[in-house]
Amino acid sequence: MTAHRFTLSLFAGLCLSTSVSAQAPAGHNHGAEMPGLKKEMFAGITAEDLLKMSDKPKTVKVVLVATFNAANYGMNFNGYSHGNALLTVPKDWTIEVTFINPSPIPHSAIVIDKAETKKLQVPEPYFEGGASPKHIQGMSSGKAEFSFLADEAGEFALACGFPAHSATGHWLGLNISNDASIPTLKLGDLPAKEIK
Repeated sequence: MTAHRFTLSLFAGLCLSTSVSAQAPAGHNHGAEMPGLKKEMFAGITAEDLLKMSDKPKTVKVVLVATFNAANYGMNFNGYSHGNALLTVPKDWTIEVTFINPSPIPHSAIVIDKAETKKLQVPEPYFEGGASPKHIQGMSSGKAEFSFLADEAGEFALACGFPAHSATGHWLGLNISNDASIPTLKLGDLPAKEIK
């Protein structure tokens, strides 16, 4: 086993232990008090900014902020993790994503099949163009944009592609629906809200 693979395996094991031990791995603190967090990168952005209509027809805008707060040890998007925020978008709509990581810890964003969130290593994006650049390595303290056509219905996830992050809950639900005519956003236990 190469040193790189051993380090990755060891790191992945440590990250997975957060879901069992209720303690963040040593040296992997993502909390809001973390030194180096650039809060100015997402000043004014709220959880509701996750999903908005675009000026373009059949297009929505998604704003994903990694390490939005200390929830799930900072492994969240806009304060939500483990699929507790659900975006529903009609099939054949375009989704434009702005991904922001204000943390010095690497994160990324990728669209994957919902079942893939349990794996230590995520696959390539489910939809062509459905990932931030270098989604496996992630990026620190940066911003990226990507867009994709949601041309297949199903249950997907907007997940962090950095190894083991989605397995520890760093993902949101994304349903692409044949039946929906209007996008909706459901945050936690609140009822789904139509986006107009």
